[in-house]
Amino acid sequence: QAILREGLEDVAQFFRAHGSCRLPLSPSLLVKGIVPRDCSYFNSNAVPLKLSFQNVDPLGENIRVIFKCGDDLRQDMLTLQMIRIMNKIWVQEGLDMRMVIFRCFSTGRGRGMVEMIPNAETLRKIQVEHGVTGSFKDRPLADWLQKHNPKEDEYEKAVENFIYSCAGCCVATYVLGICDRHNDNIMLKTTGHMFHIDFGRFLGHAQMFGNIKRDRAPFVFTSDMAYVINGGDKPSSRFHDFVDLCCQAYNLIRKHTHLFLNLLGLMLSCGIPELSDLEDLKYVYDALRPQDSDADATTYFTRQGPREGDTAAAGGLIESSLGSVATKLNFFIHNLAQMKFAGSDARPTLSFAPRTHTLKTSGRIRDVFLCRHERVFNPSKGYTYVVKVQRDSPGEVTFVQRTFEEFQELHNKLRLLFPSSLLPSFPSRFVIGRSRGEAAAERRKEELNGYIWHLIHAAPEVAECDLIYTFFHPLPRDEKAAGTNPTPKPADATWARSLGKVGGEVKLSISYKNNKLFIMVMHIRGLPPLQDGNDPDPYVKTYLLPDPQKTTKRKTKVARKTCNPTYNEMLVYDGIPRGDLEQRELRLSVLSEEGFWENILLGEVGIRLRDLDLAQEKMGWFALGSRGHGTL
Repeated sequence: QAILREGLEDVAQFFRAHGSCRLPLSPSLLVKGIVPRDCSYFNSNAVPLKLSFQNVDPLGENIRVIFKCGDDLRQDMLTLQMIRIMNKIWVQEGLDMRMVIFRCFSTGRGRGMVEMIPNAETLRKIQVEHGVTGSFKDRPLADWLQKHNPKEDEYEKAVENFIYSCAGCCVATYVLGICDRHNDNIMLKTTGHMFHIDFGRFLGHAQMFGNIKRDRAPFVFTSDMAYVINGGDKPSSRFHDFVDLCCQAYNLIRKHTHLFLNLLGLMLSCGIPELSDLEDLKYVYDALRPQDSDADATTYFTRQGPREGDTAAAGGLIESSLGSVATKLNFFIHNLAQMKFAGSDARPTLSFAPRTHTLKTSGRIRDVFLCRHERVFNPSKGYTYVVKVQRDSPGEVTFVQRTFEEFQELHNKLRLLFPSSLLPSFPSRFVIGRSRGEAAAERRKEELNGYIWHLIHAAPEVAECDLIYTFFHPLPRDEKAAGTNPTPKPADATWARSLGKVGGEVKLSISYKNNKLFIMVMHIRGLPPLQDGNDPDPYVKTYLLPDPQKTTKRKTKVARKTCNPTYNEMLVYDGIPRGDLEQRELRLSVLSEEGFWENILLGEVGIRLRDLDLAQEKMGWFALGSRGHGTL
């Protein structure tokens, strides 16, 4: 930390002297300072730095990069360039593998910069949420994606992204012989996109661990990845789709074998140690099997070979990767090694909660009471316990559902923060004698009730800590436990449902300048109350139609409990030529945010932009209807 602070001060002095500079990573990025509080370092061997630079563009976000010293980043640049070419080949053939390809730039011998991808975590971090042996369990990835994509359609989209990107990564890492794959250099975005980082070993130059060659699986594809694809621990038709996708992507690359051999051949003399002779090129030739027909290559990629003893690797690549205990052991070794390096400032979090909540953000908890247990069958058979949570705000009561395992996780994480003397004792996990099922759940209910009562009445540093406030904060699944919950949505519900009666008006200011369309959402008046008589929580969403890819969505903040909200928020569409603008329609919807249920459509308006003379600002009230075009 001290060395980092010292170095950051040098960088700050550089900016004070020179004002601004362009980042080598991409000359289009102009920065004017460093943000020390956002800078830190990673725990891997080379201790890369995580740096945050201040953008010269006042509207731009801070620019985050990784600075590495000690690795030859020319090899990473070359590997990423090869993957970029593979991706172009797939896209040209109409196959979008949803690949995440980031920038990387070598700035000198053994040093350079790497672009940082936002909203992504390493598999290690995801798996360690399930304990250090997370790499031997099958559910961590699926649970993590579910946590960040609670709605069914969001989760399905994330799984689709996962299937495509996982298939692309499998093919790319296999063809290029990318080794030293462990759960600290495979990452997952909250949107489901999987990608690899840190290409220090390739073309089959695997790392040795004792006398185990640590990368024995042909490529990294493990059972928790299969769990996401199958939607459970049993194979499903989606796994067939995944295999077909791998084979299709593999065969498309095979058609261009000579392109890859020629490009890599040009690099033989540049001094990259792992690309120095014809044997290294032969690795790629052998991996692509140009002499095989597509059918033979497909068989090679998926066939189930003999399975006596440890001969799984003689079978198909996917089958042998899936069963590789070596891969899981490799991941486990990394989990242990990284826990040793983990900084003391890393606060424990709950694996089932998407974000941290605090006393300040949630409101003080006055009382908790475990009122009942319920039998559940999904995602697995067991019991869940319904806790009534009362806060200081008058009448604010919520119900949360937690499993025994989640109570246990809370207790284990609390033990990392506080001495046992400050914590109540936790009920035993094991049920003595033959009492099982209902009777055991009833007994546990009483014990857990005592446990949470003592937690809430413990010393303030325990009772008011973030872990406890996060634990008792409602999750999407918890609405179902509430006695006064709204009617559950029907299975065929769309993203929004329209009320029979709609009304109200929205005040907008619309202007166009320098290929930018500016929409100021000012006020809304006369919105109808909800069917239950309560005022809505309205927000505004806009699209520029036609927009098949839904790339033009813009949203305002949510106003709370009002039929007459004020926003004064500017929504901007950049890079729209005037000719294009004439063909577009602005579709504006007003919705009420319903938390865990479907948002309710309160009204919408379609505005043909060709009907407005945008040479000057247009301001006025637009009537909201159920469908149809707006009148000013």
